Amino acid sequence: SKNLIARTPEKFEETGIQVRLNTRVEEIEVDRGTVLLAGGERIPYDILVVATGAEATLPEIPGTDLDGVFVLRNLRDGLNIKEYIKSNQCRTAAIVGAGFIAMEMGEALKSLGLETRIVYRGELPVKKWDPGFSAVVLEELTNNGVTFMAHQSPVAVEKGSQARLSLVTDKEKIETDIIIFAFGVKADTGLAREAGIVVGESGAIRVDSSQRTSREEVFAAGDCCESYHRVSKRWVHIPLGDIANKQGRVAGRNIGGYPTIFPGIVGAQSFKVFALEVAMTGLDERGAQQSGYAPATTIIWGNPVARSMGGGQKLGLKLIADRTSGKLLGAQAVGQGGAVSRINTLSACLWSGMGLDEIGYMDLAYSPPFGGAWDMIHTAAQVLKKQL
Repeated sequence: SKNLIARTPEKFEETGIQVRLNTRVEEIEVDRGTVLLAGGERIPYDILVVATGAEATLPEIPGTDLDGVFVLRNLRDGLNIKEYIKSNQCRTAAIVGAGFIAMEMGEALKSLGLETRIVYRGELPVKKWDPGFSAVVLEELTNNGVTFMAHQSPVAVEKGSQARLSLVTDKEKIETDIIIFAFGVKADTGLAREAGIVVGESGAIRVDSSQRTSREEVFAAGDCCESYHRVSKRWVHIPLGDIANKQGRVAGRNIGGYPTIFPGIVGAQSFKVFALEVAMTGLDERGAQQSGYAPATTIIWGNPVARSMGGGQKLGLKLIADRTSGKLLGAQAVGQGGAVSRINTLSACLWSGMGLDEIGYMDLAYSPPFGGAWDMIHTAAQVLKKQL
């Protein structure tokens, strides 16, 4: 677990930064320029950075406070889950939800030897991806012994008879030793709201490109605040670690007198489940339509290595483009190799506003072990261009 701590309190102290752990802030007193702590102490500030992050959400159903029910948001949650499994000799686990965290937890629990079930209200996991790609993820789960229970919504959690707990859904009762809710997260904006700091339509703190909030002396960074999406042209809430890291640096540099702009995001994200890489960037069809575009799409399946190399694994690549301008709007990929690298390339294309014509002929590093002379990116761009 030490490897998961980016910087210890001791390291902060070495650079002259005071760290006060286990200290709760009750209120940001913007008119006084102080933060009020739980014990009544007030700490004055000239400039304040709000980095309260995001909190995992729980469904409003009975029994979520029972022993053995968890969410996974931070290192402490992970350690608590691991300790609970060990001390209670858990044999079965149920995960409610089917996003990133659910997929990664499914693999982690299975690797610990638990009979693992993922319970989800929809038909397929990771609904942000194309259904054809979600089906590949489902196949990977099934092939590795994780049971996916579709079309079921949680109604309650009760004490079990055959196991420690019973997850009650609208279809059945699922006996299990541990339950993990992976319902996603929401920005932790309570302190900011109470202080009168403006919260955006996304539910996260509104900031400008310097990470300044509606109060000139208050900055915000990370999962608690919005980011500018360069493709949708909207302020959005996409709570990811790399975005938080960059926003924190931008805020710090501006506070330190080195004017810096956070240029925004394109929504690049990825995860791994067993041997499968799953990645996306930009907008999907729905997001494109909501942003005023007329999206066209194509999906191609191919091999991430050149045909002359033999072998390789199947790779799926989807492109979304605007019918009017021919510009790329988004991309998705799934496969046992080459998915993330191609999405990273296409993220750069989105970043620079490239169209399908350019992408279809752009210069990529060619070598048979990594792709053909005409990479799947080239092929997909040219196929989609013909459809416009």
